[in-house]
Amino acid sequence: MGTGIGNAVDGGSALLSAVRARDTDSVKVLLHEDGDPDGLDAAFCMAVRMRAGRIAQLLLQYGADSRQSLPEDLLSLREAADSGSPALFEALLDHAIRDRYPEGDLLEARDRARRWQMTGVEAELRRRTGSRDGIVRTPVQDDEYTSADEFTLGGMTVRDGHGAILTHVEELLGIRTSFEDLMERALAHAGQDHHTTWSTVTILLAGRCDQATWSAAAALRTDPDPFHRLFGAEVLRLTHLFDGSDEDAFAGPAVDVLTDWSTEETAPSVLAEVLVALGEHEDPRAQASLLRHAGHPDARVRCAVAQGCISVRPSSPSSGDARTVLLRLMTDPDPVVRKTACHTMAGGGDDDPACADALAAALDDPERLVRLAAVHGLALRDDERCVEAARRLGPPQRGSLEEEVYLGAVWRYEWRRDHR
Repeated sequence: MGTGIGNAVDGGSALLSAVRARDTDSVKVLLHEDGDPDGLDAAFCMAVRMRAGRIAQLLLQYGADSRQSLPEDLLSLREAADSGSPALFEALLDHAIRDRYPEGDLLEARDRARRWQMTGVEAELRRRTGSRDGIVRTPVQDDEYTSADEFTLGGMTVRDGHGAILTHVEELLGIRTSFEDLMERALAHAGQDHHTTWSTVTILLAGRCDQATWSAAAALRTDPDPFHRLFGAEVLRLTHLFDGSDEDAFAGPAVDVLTDWSTEETAPSVLAEVLVALGEHEDPRAQASLLRHAGHPDARVRCAVAQGCISVRPSSPSSGDARTVLLRLMTDPDPVVRKTACHTMAGGGDDDPACADALAAALDDPERLVRLAAVHGLALRDDERCVEAARRLGPPQRGSLEEEVYLGAVWRYEWRRDHR
């Protein structure tokens, strides 16, 4: 390693100790509390060598300079592709050092990822290790938003994100993989919540924002397999979300498809995705379809309704109905639904005193996250009741940026109050 990085690693620091322990929460806290922590570059180098991709990405977000790590200090793209961790692979392809890797390295990484993806992690692990022992399989967080399964056999540990790595490197090489092939990769992980390959594929397809992709996704609405329908609904939702054009050509057709879809869908997981998509449209038809499912027996669906009410403007004809629905969902039996409803009420811009009183009532909720969302909502409304409630909650839990955001709103309210 370069002299500076080598000395930092040898000398040690709280940040390096946290990286060495693979303690992502402690790394987050140290980065958040110290605006200019020492050893960022050394910590990035260590995280990559330890195959801790999530931590490596976090360090890059906080200013680690990947250029300070010499090529021989890091893993090769080949090794990163073998690891099955898209977070690690993408950290090595940070924009600052991407030009270190010639096309040949990318092609080799593609071929390795494709072999793992086509053979299957278990079969390839057995081939490489020669072991017939039982494989240990553990779900893990790969990056901030997505997960993977980690497989260990014969002293070798690999994650099953090779489909995501393959998809990413194909995009870098300018290869346009077909909708059908990409969907097959994603469906190999159907039922695995927030799997990195599923997320990578749906985001990539949605980013194409073309008619062929949109039509292929919409056609899945009538597929007998609920996972196929879920895939199609997610691509449609993300297409609208990522369409930054002024025309927003898919908005109208999406509302047409999704409103009809919401009346026919029987799988709660798919219906929830359809309703989340409808909640991102301000069209009155979308809002009416959304509110129609407020009493659904599945909590995932009710949560989608609570989340979607944020798009209902206070001046719209359905705003009164949306307010009534949110007030009811704030007392839902499911704590996630209650928390989501409080969060939506906080950001809805409705100054009805009944809404503030409902948030105040939620300050006695048995779930801490519900109380935090209620405190946040009252703070945004400049309601003095948030101050005592925040005091009772105490400081944010270590490592929880969500709690810091919620309780930070109270501090900002007090500053506004005292500086008027």
